[in-house]
Formats: sequence, C-alpha cells, structure tokens
Amino acid sequence: MKLEHMLQASPVLPVIALERLDQALPLAEALLEGGLSALEITLRTPVGLDAIRLISHRFPGARVGAGTVTTPEALRQVEEAGAAFAVSPGLTPALIAAARESSIPLLPGVMSPSEVMATVEAGFRLLKLFPAEQVGGVGMLKALAGPFPGLRFCPTGGVTPESAPAYLSLPNVICVGGSWLTPKASLDAGDWKVIMDLARRAAALAH
Repeated sequence: MKLEHMLQASPVLPVIALERLDQALPLAEALLEGGLSALEITLRTPVGLDAIRLISHRFPGARVGAGTVTTPEALRQVEEAGAAFAVSPGLTPALIAAARESSIPLLPGVMSPSEVMATVEAGFRLLKLFPAEQVGGVGMLKALAGPFPGLRFCPTGGVTPESAPAYLSLPNVICVGGSWLTPKASLDAGDWKVIMDLARRAAALAH
C-alpha cells in the first residue's frame, strides 16, 4: 500500500512512545477500535522496536509505522520488524540512500523551505512538518503551499485536539501527528477506554 493511502485513512496519526512492552497490544487494540488504522511507534524508548514487531504480527490489518528513524541501520531494523512505513524528524544523504533501497516508504521531516527543496529533489512528495507549532504551524503550511504546489504534509509537534481541525482544513495537509491520544496517566493505569474514546474523537475530525 502506498504511503499516501496509509496516511489519508486516518486524520490523526498517533505518535506513541511506549515505556512498557506489555502496553503495546492493548494500546494498539484501543486505537484501532477507535477507528485509527495507522499508528506511529517511535524509537525513542528501548521497547519501541519490539512493540513494532509485536503489533505488526498481532494486527496484520494495522498500518504500523516506525517513528524517530534517523539512521540507515534504524530503517533496516524497523523494516525487518514489520513496520509498514518509517517516519524521520529530518533527512540526510545516508538516509536518502537507505530509503531508496528499502521496501517500506519513508516520511521525512522538514522545517524550512530549503529543507523542503532538498527533500523534493530527493524524490519525496509527502513530508512531515516538524516541529509544526514551533516553525509556524498553520501559517507556515499556508506559506509553503504557494511555492510548493502538489506537496502534502503531516504536521507533527505541538498539535492538539483544538488546533487539529485548522490543520486538517488545509489542502496540503494529509493528516496530523498527535501524541495527545496516548496520555501517560491512561497508559500507566491501563485505561484503554479513555484512549479508545480519544481515538474515536480523532477519527471523527473533519478533513
């Protein structure tokens, strides 16, 4: 499946940093039941890679992405773990080369017009604006639409349930990344109903 189809299936891409592996399956089930078919499990924690492997195996219909992929080795690892796509906060020549050899698509991060130009030159058309709020948010995306028609973005970083609709109303936004779907208190308490309800509200956001 193309990256575009995976991302546009859900208006919000949950950005997940798991501290405990035993949270992986019930969390994924809650998000999927809530109507979000794509998930981003970041490599920011020691259990990230194992969580990708576990969720991909248990929920073959889910589109499990790997976040915080910053090196060619990390890209190879998440591909082997069963990730459907990879997400990076930026892009380097080494990562570009690895992405060209990989069987899974990469969503590279950008935060300036020059970075957008370099990323487009490398062949990418779907980009992650990161950190979205810090670099101008909705205003930045409106400004980028003029010189870069045809590109679509997944703004991530500082996006909230309140600001998400404004992002999603933009023609050059395919989805938003959100960490609010997995509040730490709910994870620690195993309160999967709260997370399912958050996912349902996110899935219902107008796009």
